[in-house]
Amino acid sequence: MSGSPTGKERTFFGHPRALGVLFSVEMCERASFYGMKAILALFLVTAVADGGMGLSKAAASSIYGWYTMAVYLTAIPGGLIADRWLGARRSVLIGGLIIAVGHFVMVLHAPFFIFAGLAMISLGTGLLKPNISSMVGEVYGGHDNRREQGFTIFYMGINVGAAVAPVVCGFLAQHPWFKSFLSWLGLDPSLSWHFAFAAAGVAMLAGLAQYWWGGRHIQSIGALRTAQSEKAVVAEEDKRNWRHYLAIGVLCFFSVLFFCITEQGGSSLSFFAQEMTRNTAFGFEFPSTWFQAVNPLCVIGLSPLFAWLWMSLRRKEIEPSSSFKFAIGLLFLSVGTALMVPAAYAAVSGKVSPLWLCAVYFLQVMGELCLSPVGLSKVTELAPRRYTGLAVGLWFLASAMAAKLGGVLAGFYSEDPNVIAALFSWLAVAALVGAAIMALTTPALRKLMKPVF
Repeated sequence: MSGSPTGKERTFFGHPRALGVLFSVEMCERASFYGMKAILALFLVTAVADGGMGLSKAAASSIYGWYTMAVYLTAIPGGLIADRWLGARRSVLIGGLIIAVGHFVMVLHAPFFIFAGLAMISLGTGLLKPNISSMVGEVYGGHDNRREQGFTIFYMGINVGAAVAPVVCGFLAQHPWFKSFLSWLGLDPSLSWHFAFAAAGVAMLAGLAQYWWGGRHIQSIGALRTAQSEKAVVAEEDKRNWRHYLAIGVLCFFSVLFFCITEQGGSSLSFFAQEMTRNTAFGFEFPSTWFQAVNPLCVIGLSPLFAWLWMSLRRKEIEPSSSFKFAIGLLFLSVGTALMVPAAYAAVSGKVSPLWLCAVYFLQVMGELCLSPVGLSKVTELAPRRYTGLAVGLWFLASAMAAKLGGVLAGFYSEDPNVIAALFSWLAVAALVGAAIMALTTPALRKLMKPVF
């Protein structure tokens, strides 16, 4: 486990080099995931003649919800496998290989291969996602004050990949120039979707290369514990309070509320972007999938600010507790989601400015940075060390439930602006109620989490 770096050691933004390796791997893995995710729902509803599967929006939203749920649901067995048999380090490598193969399977043009590829990506992500996060937790010993800042930096890596990938995959899947290029090569332009799937696979391979090359910086992080070290960990965990487990459950519950609303970005908001938004900027027309890059770009821009803000408030001893940060995050989410109501009514007169969606994503990201890296950091700190992978898997179980619920909610989407306004009104109210509950129960949650706040 890495401690504070010495003066002679090179660091990654003031943190151990291991964080830089894990940052790079996660950046590439999330590029593969979000690149494919950005085009999935649109691919499913695109006519067969144009290379898609010709499904209805309701069916596509349901498949999208099941897939995103499966990606996170497999994190529980993936975390348990790492804790008991493989260790986090090997689990990340094996998971990444399965993900890459899954993306390349989707290149084959048949429904069977599409769903087989999605299944493989889900299984591989279950091995990689919780265990790379638990390895980040292992970088910091005890109650290291850099832990939450480290997770915020790690979260920025996630979003660097998530910002670039929709632009690349969206261009390959949708842009007329690339389709014309395929025609010039003598290929069917409708195959453009499958080139985008292949690009996602290449991104995952790049992540695996980073992992292999940077292995010397990781050292013992993520290794399977020996029987002797296991006994020492168990003795330490006997002192832990059951209240920590309850606190993890509370954080997971409210993360479900948060992420089922933000998951609209890949479904209902994606449909709104394609059908009711002017996808032009400075005279340049861009694919609707490029809106998927707005959220991660905002994360990249705001992450350093939030990392500095929490550290500054901590030095002044006025930093809000984790639970109150959740309340702030849900409040930002409520305000951002509510902006879709006037945007929907404005669409009655024709396609609306892209600034509406940009504002929605910006405010949602403000909330996301108050909740997601904070929650993941606290789960790794509160969880018993011998079951860190499983605990992180439970955190992603909340994301799985949120993904499926988000898909169900997206099924209510309609081209009728009144229906859109009603849908997002209810979502905004739900987030506001969640923020109020978290704020009111903060004193009780602080007691549950003691001495971790």
